[in-house]
Amino acid sequence: MPGVFAHVLKVHQWVYEHSGGFVGHRTLLGKPTLLLRTVGRKTGHLRTSALVYGRDGKDYLIAASNGGSPRPPGWLANLKSRPECEIQIVRRRIRVVARALYPGDPHYTRMFQIMDEVLDGQYTAYQKQTTRPTAVVVLSPLD
Repeated sequence: MPGVFAHVLKVHQWVYEHSGGFVGHRTLLGKPTLLLRTVGRKTGHLRTSALVYGRDGKDYLIAASNGGSPRPPGWLANLKSRPECEIQIVRRRIRVVARALYPGDPHYTRMFQIMDEVLDGQYTAYQKQTTRPTAVVVLSPLD
């Protein structure tokens, strides 16, 4: 089943990108999705990831769960290397700066709860699958 889910996610991202944002803002389960555009820290190539997001005031939130994998998603290292990046929500492109929060940060618990509610408790389930703490990344608009 994980292979099928991964394929569905790739198709969703492809549709979101290739429709110019007309289709894909919501997952099949109705969850809000953004396109995160980073620059590969090793390759220098543009990388795009479709990710479920939450909101905290003017900021956008994403969780670096990688489905509970022991390894963080590649985009997290890209953001740490180059925190200025771009997100797309529907057709709107927004320049943002990224900041990763971890347990111990005074805002982490609240931000994790926001993301967990968006995904109906799935981030808590993912966290139970790994000893690696799930970073919550705050994406603050630059404009």
